[in-house]
Amino acid sequence: MPRELHLSVELNGTGHHPAGADPTAPLTAAPWADLVRLAEQGALDFVTVGDTPAPPPDGSGDSGDRLDAVAVLARVAPVTSRIGLVPTVTTTHTEPFHTSTALANLDFVSEGRAGWQVDVSSTEARAVGRLPRASAAELWAEAAGVAEFAARLWDSWEDNAEIRDAATGRFTARDRLHPMDFDGPHSSVRGPSLVPRPPQGRPPLAVALDVHDSDGQWELAAGHADVVLLDVDQPATVRLARAALLHRTEEAGRDPDALRVLVRVAVDLSGGAGPGPHSLPPADTVRFTGTAADLAGLLADWHAAAGTDGFHLLPASAPADLPAVVHELLPPLRKRGIFRTDYTGRTLRDHLGLPRPASRYARRTDTAR
Repeated sequence: MPRELHLSVELNGTGHHPAGADPTAPLTAAPWADLVRLAEQGALDFVTVGDTPAPPPDGSGDSGDRLDAVAVLARVAPVTSRIGLVPTVTTTHTEPFHTSTALANLDFVSEGRAGWQVDVSSTEARAVGRLPRASAAELWAEAAGVAEFAARLWDSWEDNAEIRDAATGRFTARDRLHPMDFDGPHSSVRGPSLVPRPPQGRPPLAVALDVHDSDGQWELAAGHADVVLLDVDQPATVRLARAALLHRTEEAGRDPDALRVLVRVAVDLSGGAGPGPHSLPPADTVRFTGTAADLAGLLADWHAAAGTDGFHLLPASAPADLPAVVHELLPPLRKRGIFRTDYTGRTLRDHLGLPRPASRYARRTDTAR
C-alpha cells in the first residue's frame, strides 16, 4: 500500500500576488475563517500564517498591513474543529515567556491543534527596543534558546497538576509544578509557567529550511523541530537533505522517526487566468504553474522518488488557488491512495503521526518516587 503523504498550505492574506485583491481583506476575520474552513474541508494537516516586522519587498504590491498571526488563528480556532493552526512567531522581537504562553493558550482554545513556525528577524524594530542588528548565527542561536525555553515552560506543569478539589479549594498539586530555574544566554526564568500544560504537551514546532541555510538554522531544526518545511528543487536533493537532517536529529539525542520533512512547493493553479509565474514567491524550491491534475502527478512522483513525508503548498493567490487544491488536487491524490479522505485524529500531533511527549520533570519525579 502506498505511503500516505502529509499536506499543508501557507495562508498569508491574499497570497504572494495580491494584485486585484481587496487590500483590507487580511485585516478582517471573515476571509481568514473562510480560507481555513476550506482547507479543513480538504482534511489538510495544517495551515501556516506568516508574521514579520519587516516591510514587504519593493514591487510586491503588498501594503504590509497584517494582523498578529497568533491572534488570527485564535479567532479562527472556534469556527474550525480538526485542522492544525500554525502561526509564525519570531523569536527576535517577542519575549520568550509571552511566546510560550500565547502558543499554550492557542493550543487550549483549539483543543490541541496549535503549532509554531519559528522565524527570526534582522530588522532593528525600534518600537520594541531591539536596535542593533545581529548576525544570522546569533539570531538562530537565540531562536534555539527560545525553543528550549518554551519546551521547558510547557513541561513545568505535569499533566495531572490540576486537581480542582472543590472540597479543599485546591486548584493544583504543588508537587506537580516544577520551577524551571532556567538561565540561558538570551533569557532566564524562575518558577513554572502561568498556564497549565498544553493539550498536546508541546505544540509541534516547524522550521523553514533551505539546504544553503546557516548551520545555526540546521541546529535549530535538528535539536527542536517536529516539522521541517524544506526548500529544494530536485528529488535527489530532498533525499540527501532529509538524510542529513535525520542524522543530525539523532546526534542531538532525539528520535529521527519523530521528524516530518515537507517540501515547500510554490504553486499557481490559475490555469493562465491569474497573475502568472511572476506571482510565485522568490524561493529556491519547487515552482509549479499549471493545472491541479498536473500538480497531483508531480507531487505523487516526488513523493515516490524523494522519500519526502509530504508537501507544504505556497499559493500565488490563496483565494484563487486553495479551492483548486481542495476540489481538484486532492481527489486524484486520494485516487492514488496517498492522501487521507478524512481526519483520523483530533490534534495536530495526531495528523502528523507524532507522539505526545511526556514532561521531562514528571519523568524525574516518577523516578524519585
